Amino acid sequence: MKILLIAPASGNWRHVGRHRLLNGRTFRFSLLSLLSVAAASPADADVRIVDEQIDDIPWEADVDLVGITCMTALAPRAYEIADRFRRRGIPVVLGGMHPTLCPEEAVQHADAIVAGEAEGTWPKVLEDARQGRLGGIYWNDAPSLAGLKTPPRHLLAPHQYAPVSAVQATRGCPHGCDFCAIAAFSRRTQRQRPVDEVIAEVQDLPTRWFIFVDDNLTADRTYARRLFAALRPLGKRWVTQSTLSIADDPELVRMMADAGCVGIFAGLETFNSDNLGSVNKTCHRVDQYRAAIQLLHQHGMTVEAGIVFGFDGDGPDVFRRTLATLDDLEVDVVQVSIFTPLPGTPRAALLDERIFDRDWAHYDFHHAVFRPANMSARDLQAGHDWVTREFYRPRRILRRLWRHLRRPGAWASLIYLAAINFAYFGRTWHWQIRGWDPAQTSMPARPHRASEPCIAAE
Repeated sequence: MKILLIAPASGNWRHVGRHRLLNGRTFRFSLLSLLSVAAASPADADVRIVDEQIDDIPWEADVDLVGITCMTALAPRAYEIADRFRRRGIPVVLGGMHPTLCPEEAVQHADAIVAGEAEGTWPKVLEDARQGRLGGIYWNDAPSLAGLKTPPRHLLAPHQYAPVSAVQATRGCPHGCDFCAIAAFSRRTQRQRPVDEVIAEVQDLPTRWFIFVDDNLTADRTYARRLFAALRPLGKRWVTQSTLSIADDPELVRMMADAGCVGIFAGLETFNSDNLGSVNKTCHRVDQYRAAIQLLHQHGMTVEAGIVFGFDGDGPDVFRRTLATLDDLEVDVVQVSIFTPLPGTPRAALLDERIFDRDWAHYDFHHAVFRPANMSARDLQAGHDWVTREFYRPRRILRRLWRHLRRPGAWASLIYLAAINFAYFGRTWHWQIRGWDPAQTSMPARPHRASEPCIAAE
């Protein structure tokens, strides 16, 4: 059976120079979702993976089945691809975050939907395809993570991706943030792989550096301690996602550092405690951010903060205050986002009457798609762009790198920190992100193109 698995690209990457120097390579890791599907396929299957952000789709390929994965912002492109292959009479299966949360919509563009994870369901899908009875929605309740097959990384061209392998030890997150698609997808649960299986996979990685793509690696601290103890002898370097609440356990932080962790991504979201409470995010306390970041820095770990603008407690002055706080807390990297009411989440239902843009391609966390409570959507877009540009000005990057060199274990993570900062700068320059500070200036007489809500998500 010939199977073509596709990861769609966003419109901007397809239309504005996908193969240029600043094409997002630093941010691209192995496509673990499609690799997991490939691993779950029978040994005699002929599987090909196409990452449209890097490769052209082989529209005339001789294949028996097409599988496409997508998040919400990529759903329109996924539907285009699916419709085109189906016009050739080739059956198409859609899966991933968006089809799982919007299966009745997605199934209009596919022969079948895999709702949930592929393991345990994909073999049934393939068998039905062979027998000519493929159809409908295949619901998959969280399968066991024991005995997962090793991702067939040879299916990807290594020179097209960052030299960092992707590994997953856990899936899901137990927290109930009502804007989070992960919480909706995983139903506020987390499952763990056996530690020995994770270690065996990490040992076989061809590179010293890797990334745990887990949504919250340290949610189960007992599991995390066992994992870190087993990782320590390997001498690998890695980054992951976690919450800053780990800082209330200095021993756990020390174990992470000893196990090779050089950086974490933490969704701080906001520096307003009321904002966090309004979306049921209880795992972070704003008044403890400073001490937590200092502790991580003392152990040689960098901190990338996820910051979101557009909460109901945000006014036009939030952008300048947030930028100043990021500098004051010595945050090393920031991912700036706009509050986005993703379909299938509780927050989307609550904001339904304020949503004015239902083009899924704009649900990439960089477009204003609803009316904020205390500013205009235009101000929200402009402020998001302005903070992005200001944080990644070269002088700010150099100041952060110099500051980082004075910390313990700085050299272990310096290359990573420099690469990620200048990669973000590259995106800002490439997409000409400008914006303005809504609290200080009115809309410029000649607003820059990128100040309009048309910014790439990648």
